[in-house]
Amino acid sequence: MMDIAGFDWRPFLLRWSGEWADCPPDGEAQSEDDEAARRARWLGFPPASEERIAAMEERLGRRMPPSYREFLKVSDGWRHAGEFVWLLAGTADARWHNDESGLAEIFEEYLDEDAGPEERAEVDIWRRGLQLDVESDVTHVLMDPEEVDEDGEWAVYTWASWRGEAPERHSNFVEFMRHMYREFHSLRANRGEDDPVFANDTTRELDSLVEEARLEALRGAWEPAAQALKEAAEYGRPRATGLGDQIRRLLGETYMVYFKELVTDPRYAPELLPPLVAEHAEHSYRDDSTLEFNLQGADEELVSLAYATLDQVRNGTYRYTATGPFGEAVERARELARWGDTDGAWRTLRGALPLWEPLGPYHLAPLGWVADPVLGPLLTPDRGRELLATPRGGMAGAEPRPTAPLDPGNLAWLAEPDPGNNRMSYRFVLVEGAEPEELPGRLADGDEAVLSQPMTLWEAHDRARENEKESSSYDDRALMAVGRAGINWSFAFDGDPAPFDRQRFVSPAAAAGAGTRAVVVWSGLRGWDGEPFFHLSVARDGAEQYAFTYADGEIRQSGKIPRALDPSRFFGDPEDGAGAERRLLEAVGEEFGACLPRHALVNGRLHTFTTRSWTRPPREGERYLVIRMN
Repeated sequence: MMDIAGFDWRPFLLRWSGEWADCPPDGEAQSEDDEAARRARWLGFPPASEERIAAMEERLGRRMPPSYREFLKVSDGWRHAGEFVWLLAGTADARWHNDESGLAEIFEEYLDEDAGPEERAEVDIWRRGLQLDVESDVTHVLMDPEEVDEDGEWAVYTWASWRGEAPERHSNFVEFMRHMYREFHSLRANRGEDDPVFANDTTRELDSLVEEARLEALRGAWEPAAQALKEAAEYGRPRATGLGDQIRRLLGETYMVYFKELVTDPRYAPELLPPLVAEHAEHSYRDDSTLEFNLQGADEELVSLAYATLDQVRNGTYRYTATGPFGEAVERARELARWGDTDGAWRTLRGALPLWEPLGPYHLAPLGWVADPVLGPLLTPDRGRELLATPRGGMAGAEPRPTAPLDPGNLAWLAEPDPGNNRMSYRFVLVEGAEPEELPGRLADGDEAVLSQPMTLWEAHDRARENEKESSSYDDRALMAVGRAGINWSFAFDGDPAPFDRQRFVSPAAAAGAGTRAVVVWSGLRGWDGEPFFHLSVARDGAEQYAFTYADGEIRQSGKIPRALDPSRFFGDPEDGAGAERRLLEAVGEEFGACLPRHALVNGRLHTFTTRSWTRPPREGERYLVIRMN
């Protein structure tokens, strides 16, 4: 917040008046007052004397806030405060609103019973506020005598029915007037192409600020660049919003991120359209009526490209590409990410970033990759900051410190609660010396021994339900995501398995371990009472070597179990279920040198397939239910 104690009103108001006077009229008939103001190059009135201000304060029964008093000493009122307040009150016209508009009653109807002080303040302001709007386009300006800061400044609220938003708050009268000045600039700067160019010392200063911010952003100084672009955007300067939106999107922000005029520029559309379209796909619910609204000014070819990209994003087939060495790194990163190594993929992208080349002068960073179904999950706010802090596009600057890896490099994280507390059980298969694409051949038959395109586990389960034609109460075919589990291991993981049935369970370790080693782990809670269970089985060359199952407070085991994995070392204290699970997962990870990629499994997209059943076939006389769907 700016220091307003020494704010000099006169040069600020003179600049505003001169810039307004230099703007050609918009074609509508001008009032005599406006014509006189244009000739005088002054939107204000004569200054108010101290006596006049004191008389107003006596009439109103309150001393006015310092910034408003100082304003009145320069101009006793103001014309054209922005574009929608045509006359702002001076000493004669300021008055208590006393809910003259009836808005207090209207807003009160929408209050919940448990509404807090801030929400109630938005109602009460209409009863206690000092009204400053005298003539306006149904726009109210009120100062709140009850919301006073340590300097005696009153908060200012504005509201217009046609905006359809909550009242807008300004911390004091100076901030309000500066906002109105920016509104004047913004609306003048965004007039039609046939209107005269709006140019003056302020616009030239701001355009210079945008250019310097662009260069600073490419050098990696994104924070001051973002602030400068935000200020210029508030004045409506060309490309400031489009440049600032690129920074915001890489920080993970999506609200009101449209890249403005840059997204419809054919030079930048290949990079800016995909993230815009992906965000639309995320929230449109198949209603595409708003897509073209955010592409105003786009030609038919670009609109067609937008819809084609939308189809690819929805189908999960959009694939980001780039040219040169950075483009080669993109392909390497995708290969790592699609098998779960999201940390390695990020390091690959980040390492090649200094070699990235912008598509034009107003392109600040690679952005299309955030819409790629495989690469997009690599982005986190911390990584976005690291990318933005990396010099690129031929610019020099200090290298940022790398962000911490997202994967812990072990199995123990599975014992921790997931973000939504939805992971009550899980199972996985580790296979040594096999590539991830080989696992369907070891764990599935026929048409099901095929990997899907990369998708989230939720999407995979949703699609499986859509395609399911038959289900059996005796069948337990696991929908599993695959990837690499560290050096020389691959994994198949199911984060939402069926209930564990110890009587009918058949470990897939032997089938998975043909010609190599395989490890199967299944852990979770059983039954309504939530009793923990844990299963481990290890096979080599197609034969089970050893296994144990802990369930119902007892251990059943077979084969010669290594001491490091001896279940009696972990289970014994009934109150230590989660601790035992963690220690066992740590031991399994150390024994086999394997790990699972947390970020890819929780937030990423991986290939999936459906295994054979994890339960034995029904025996003679055993009953089971089969459901077939037409």
